[in-house]
Amino acid sequence: MSMRPVIVGGGSAGMAAAIELARHGVDSVLIDEASRLGGVVYRGPLRSGVDLGYLGARYSNALKQLHKDFDASRSHIDVRLNTRVVGGEGGQRLMVLDADEQLGEVEFSHLLLSAGCHERNVPFPGWTLPGVILLGGLQLQIKSGVVKPLGTTVIAGTGPLLPLVACQLHAAGVKVEGVYEACALGKIARESLALLNKPQLFLDGLSMLGYLKLNGIPMHYGWGVVGATGQDELGEVRLAPYGDDWQPDMSRVQRVKAQTLAVGYGFIPRTQLSQQMGLNHSFSEDGYLRAESDGWQRSSEAHVHLAGDLCGIRGGEAAMLTGRIAAVSMLMQAGVIGDSEALDLRERYLGKLGAIKRFRAGVDRYTLRGKQQINLPNEDTLICRCENVSRADIDLALEQGVQDMAGLKMRTRVSMGDCQGRMCVGYCNDRLRQATGRADVGWLRPRFPIDPIPFSAFQHLGTEA
Repeated sequence: MSMRPVIVGGGSAGMAAAIELARHGVDSVLIDEASRLGGVVYRGPLRSGVDLGYLGARYSNALKQLHKDFDASRSHIDVRLNTRVVGGEGGQRLMVLDADEQLGEVEFSHLLLSAGCHERNVPFPGWTLPGVILLGGLQLQIKSGVVKPLGTTVIAGTGPLLPLVACQLHAAGVKVEGVYEACALGKIARESLALLNKPQLFLDGLSMLGYLKLNGIPMHYGWGVVGATGQDELGEVRLAPYGDDWQPDMSRVQRVKAQTLAVGYGFIPRTQLSQQMGLNHSFSEDGYLRAESDGWQRSSEAHVHLAGDLCGIRGGEAAMLTGRIAAVSMLMQAGVIGDSEALDLRERYLGKLGAIKRFRAGVDRYTLRGKQQINLPNEDTLICRCENVSRADIDLALEQGVQDMAGLKMRTRVSMGDCQGRMCVGYCNDRLRQATGRADVGWLRPRFPIDPIPFSAFQHLGTEA
């Protein structure tokens, strides 16, 4: 039995929180489903001796510093890797599936949820072809130092991750045919003042654009993907100019030969556990569901805290700051530090976080998706791969009067497969909001277990359990 603080998620937010607790002599339990700590951003190479120089010196230094600080605090942290949290009960305990696939309970005095995010999937004709990959997934591969795409790569989507991954791929020896940013250049330029809240990141962005130009990699603004074709695997990408609402001009479609298409239209918080635990949630302006937290990173349950991308997508540095603020709140609640010291620490971290929020607000404004993007799929385009649900199936359900996510799930089986809606719910939510004119069309609260578990996991819990 553990009545220590428990942290779910071993990315930058969870690691920073554990470091902050350890700095004040408090032991914690850190649970992560991966085999190594660091999350998507700071996990590092899978093999020792791999040179990640193509990712840049600033990234390598940040990676090393985070893991160095964590290793210095390791005596206070009970790290449980290859362990999945499959549910929470009553704000008192978690149900976990450990590395041996045995189900057990972990009790906590305080809880920090820092489960990160997953990528927003945008279906279009051909998106299920082998060779079409989400941009973050591709970046994770090259960060691991194990896999890089063969042949020619096209990058399409929106946001600062596009030119970053293009530069990293080229530096790693990959041929990048072009980068297609859905937002018009003028709209990005209008956010310059907001982006200057993080001058180094702004300059890094300009440097990346210079690198692409120097190496002959074209950057197309106001263009986006409209389809992909190929026999058994990707062979050709179709792209077109987008209007202000992201309506593609199909009379000007360009076809580009490619073996890999990396598509990146942003990220969505992983709220499955926070929903299953019954915490309060709300919708962002971009339509994704996020858990609500206050200035101390507390959820609607005061002893349950939230950090990182779960509260909104702001990047690795912001995740570490929110993790530290959550740890300070837990230390204050436990009486380890006084209110005055906690306030001083929080204000220090909030000062750094404020500049990131202003920077991120500018990014969010120019990457805000146009409404017409949801019309990219054809009638026969799959939306839910797990349950083989096409756009035509969803159209029919809407014509029959479905008004919310629960009704759409019952009518079509979307989100009932292995991925539990991670790939399809974003599109379905957009279609419902378009059809009903409502911002809130409900959401599908996960039930225990939030991930599939084998029957063998129950063998030590007794027949009644």
